[in-house]
Amino acid sequence: MAKMIRFFSFLGVFFCLFASIAFSGETEFALNLGSQDSVSWRGHVFRGMGCPSDTRCSAMSSVRGSDEPDIFETYSEGTITLSHAVPDGTYDVTLLFAEPRVSKVGARVFDAVIQGKTALGGIDIFKYRDGQTHSALSVTFPEQVVAGGQFHLALTPVVGQPLLSGLLLTPTFDRVARANHWQLVWQDLFDEPQLNPNNWNVDIWPPGKVNNEDQAYTKSPDNLRIENGSLILEAHHHPGKVPAYTSARVHTQGNHDFLYGRVEVSARLPDAQGTWPAIWLLPSDPFAYASNCEEGTDWQGSRNCDAWPNSGEIDLMEHVGFESGHIHGTVHTRANYWVNGQQRKGRLIQTTATRNFHTYAMEWSPQRIDLFVDNTRYFTYRRKENDSWQRWPFDQPFHLILNLAVGGNWGRAGGPIAEHEFPQRMLVDSVSVYQFAP
Repeated sequence: MAKMIRFFSFLGVFFCLFASIAFSGETEFALNLGSQDSVSWRGHVFRGMGCPSDTRCSAMSSVRGSDEPDIFETYSEGTITLSHAVPDGTYDVTLLFAEPRVSKVGARVFDAVIQGKTALGGIDIFKYRDGQTHSALSVTFPEQVVAGGQFHLALTPVVGQPLLSGLLLTPTFDRVARANHWQLVWQDLFDEPQLNPNNWNVDIWPPGKVNNEDQAYTKSPDNLRIENGSLILEAHHHPGKVPAYTSARVHTQGNHDFLYGRVEVSARLPDAQGTWPAIWLLPSDPFAYASNCEEGTDWQGSRNCDAWPNSGEIDLMEHVGFESGHIHGTVHTRANYWVNGQQRKGRLIQTTATRNFHTYAMEWSPQRIDLFVDNTRYFTYRRKENDSWQRWPFDQPFHLILNLAVGGNWGRAGGPIAEHEFPQRMLVDSVSVYQFAP
């Protein structure tokens, strides 16, 4: 029998008011390029546009990695320039892509220019989508200012030709304040001199336990401490020693497990190639949907236990140092994970992520998971009617994890670790968990 765990359950109070960010169809602007048909994505209706001038339209027969693939299947290819009349204001801008045929990194590279400024240079859809063609990619640029009544977008070629499937502008004034919808149930402001053991457990792990990561996790104050009101997870390089890197990983399992609600973490991220900080959640009973491992197995890093991905994972924030400012949000399930090319994920560009504190948040209900950076929603995963555990294992308590990894499969994907730039820190200013308050 699965062990009993203490958790907050917020079931039963959902969910006519759960949509804490509302969007107005009259004020947003959404285009489906490459088709005259209107399609929906994440609750938005995209108006069919066809081909902008000097581009060609085409379509893919299918696209993976999205529950609403229609918007990604059609696309316009070429040097894309779009202008549209919109009210002056501040908008969150999301661009939608899928790579139809390029099969190597660097074969299609282009820049995105919004309102005359380069919002992101060197976009490589194939690279961004983990070396997958026909896989959905969304990239969100928060708080883009429109003045003069015109929104302008240009995709300019670096190598090959740009392409675009969809464009969404959401005015920031359409956000509905969430303060009245949530009741605080647990918070750590890190205002005590030591880490509170009633809130946090500290992992002691050797290098390579998961993801071929280079660091060992320790409880040394060099790697883990509270300083000036922030939790510090600090990675160090130890030349000529084993392990070559040390860092820290903490979690709330058994102390604060919860089912549904809102999580907010205020954090400042490290900035060096090879760093891989994460704010994420794992099931507090990892064997809930496991089929080939006994309860009590040391399942993390095991190739002989399918607790992962069967029982699920929610990555509220990941950031790899070779793509500074790119915030990743992902869910992993048996049906949808990187091995089968169906991984569900979103990407947001926040250029000050390594210089300033930002709030990384998740809202989780029986029907959906939404991820935010500050107040910008950039990823949604919905539960479908009659979904089995393979798509929705998120009906059980999870717990929060904070860690700063070094290297590993993803941390080294952009090249060698920049060892001369260590030590590196992730600072966490606060952690808050809320229940829904109708």
